[in-house]
Amino acid sequence: MHDLIINFFTNFPKPLATFLIAAVPVTELRAALPLAYKIYHLSAFYSWLFSVLGTFFTMVIVVYLLDPIASLLSKYIGFFKKFFDWLFEHTRKRAGGKMEKYGEWTMFILAATPIPLLGGMTGALAAFVFGTPKRKALPLLLLGTMVSGLIVLALTVYF
Repeated sequence: MHDLIINFFTNFPKPLATFLIAAVPVTELRAALPLAYKIYHLSAFYSWLFSVLGTFFTMVIVVYLLDPIASLLSKYIGFFKKFFDWLFEHTRKRAGGKMEKYGEWTMFILAATPIPLLGGMTGALAAFVFGTPKRKALPLLLLGTMVSGLIVLALTVYF
């Protein structure tokens, strides 16, 4: 998989490739940051910065555009209605207890957790699903993504 990603972005400037890989919900900064540091040989700071920015970019899109996109697609295509119903239910199950316990800080906790099936996109989905105001959700998501990036960077540099 990592060879496929490297080959796809061969002709891209390395910071842009890092940003774009981090913007993909499946890879996020968990894959982009080590790739940028170890394969693209970006500095630790630039690996962290472009990975955080790419992940946060997608989080902003999720927070602002998921509702209109989900509504439009669900209205006209049955598959998408089933998919979004499943996605929102899945997010409620994964984050519901945390929302009750930690409130809006749940977005920070989810975004700061650099493990698959949690992380930035789950935090952004939780912000949307639970109706957290954007002005509160986005700073918490950014802060959580920055922390997640520091964790991944430390693991990448020291291991």
